[in-house]
Amino acid sequence: MASPEHPGSPGWMGPIAQCATGTKQEAAATGPDLPCPGPDEHLGNPGGPSPNSSMTTGELQEYWRKEKRGWRRVKLLFEVASARIEERKVSKFVMYQIVVIQTGSFDSNKAVLERRYSDFETLQKNLLKTFREEIEDVVFPKKHLMGNFTEEMISERKLAFKEYLSLLYAIRCVRRSREFIDFLTRPELREAFGCLRGGQYTRALDILVRVVPLQEKLTAHCPVMVVPTLCAMLVCHRDLERPAEAFAVGERALQCLQAREGHRYYAPLLDAMIRLAYTLGRDFISLQKRLQESQLRKPTPWGLTLKELTVREYLY
Repeated sequence: MASPEHPGSPGWMGPIAQCATGTKQEAAATGPDLPCPGPDEHLGNPGGPSPNSSMTTGELQEYWRKEKRGWRRVKLLFEVASARIEERKVSKFVMYQIVVIQTGSFDSNKAVLERRYSDFETLQKNLLKTFREEIEDVVFPKKHLMGNFTEEMISERKLAFKEYLSLLYAIRCVRRSREFIDFLTRPELREAFGCLRGGQYTRALDILVRVVPLQEKLTAHCPVMVVPTLCAMLVCHRDLERPAEAFAVGERALQCLQAREGHRYYAPLLDAMIRLAYTLGRDFISLQKRLQESQLRKPTPWGLTLKELTVREYLY
């Protein structure tokens, strides 16, 4: 099939339909259920270089050093760094500042977020529905009718919540769960996607830039989960007339998707990348060919654009 010369030509393939996903979990528009199987480690190329590889000894050593680094599971450290009392017209509560950093090396993208006691309580209730046996030994800080705002109680809860999050993270099925990941990222993502829907692209980007590093660390076992967020960043950059930045984040999203042609974002993302590549004077023909070949292997009806798809995320 010949590739059209530009997006306006008769053969141009416009917005492609929302793809049917390969798993039920991937189909969830708000907060996927961690569809990817496999260990936490990034296994890279399990076969390594072939016996007939022309690599030098130094190149082989560097290759295996990189592979070894890739096998290390991302380990996160939780700190409850501070707390503040917030008073509103009809309520008064304590906001706890959680700092999440990656251990083993200097983390320039540490995450800082705030949650109140009721947020922790909701997390506990949600986890008990699915992981009651797994978390039976994890102690949750009790609620008190009085004295919740004393300095002593706040300090005690800071330590208790730090221990609570650390123990949950140590349980593999819990740290991979939608409940745990949503607790740490969903409020910020809901705000960001709300700004996107309202056309507040700069504000949305400010939030997304902060939350994406944490989301990537939490979903290292399944990078495809970050795709909706990366696509939201692409849309924001593009609508702010920053095509180069949009294209760069789109490349990250494509790398996360790899060859998952059945993913609902695959075709709309490729379609958006073709247009951006054309605008930037880059090679859009190869992207166009990739999209066309994908459609031949798995035809999908015409449907949503990338923006129409992203604005449907995190509605609730």
